[in-house]
Amino acid sequence: MNTSDTYKTIEKEFEGEIFKDRGSKFIGYTFPLTDDDEVKSHIDMLKSKHHKARHWCYAWKLGVEKARFRANDDGEPNNSAGQPIYGQILSFDVTNILIVVVRYFGGTKLGVGGLINAYRAGAKLVLEESAIVEKTIDVHFKLTFEYEHMDKVMRIIKEKKIVIVNQKMEMNCVFEVSVRKKFAEATKMAFENLRCLTIK
Repeated sequence: MNTSDTYKTIEKEFEGEIFKDRGSKFIGYTFPLTDDDEVKSHIDMLKSKHHKARHWCYAWKLGVEKARFRANDDGEPNNSAGQPIYGQILSFDVTNILIVVVRYFGGTKLGVGGLINAYRAGAKLVLEESAIVEKTIDVHFKLTFEYEHMDKVMRIIKEKKIVIVNQKMEMNCVFEVSVRKKFAEATKMAFENLRCLTIK
């Protein structure tokens, strides 16, 4: 099976087991992400929930083919928190996800090695708790056609089990449809062969 048009992510948020080291406590959280604008509200929510914690370190990754990511140490030594968290995102091969590890300081410094281990463990524990799902990479097309051709268009949509994401019926019909990436080329050709619509 060709898996190049699938990716792994989570559908809902999870809280992980507490990881403890020399009095410090680390609690991991995962959140599904559709846009990096959502990161701040999740962090703010955790800051109010854990207002006595010392650090809220995180990493996120968005996208599949052109992935974007960020790692944040939130005051911990450079690359001792965000990078180890991001490493777990790569290790579990997930995307469209935010992981935050909240640290309650226990009075003893852990050193950079101890921090790397603790933040990695916090992220790993919550990823193991999270229900990871596989999704397909979908391509969206915009179809514009006259009403009289509705039957022909609908026949292809039914045959190929295409999802209609959006439809507008005004002077003419405009459909936004979604199709799995590996079927996109064949779908596009099927619509182009109709010659009664424009496809973008």
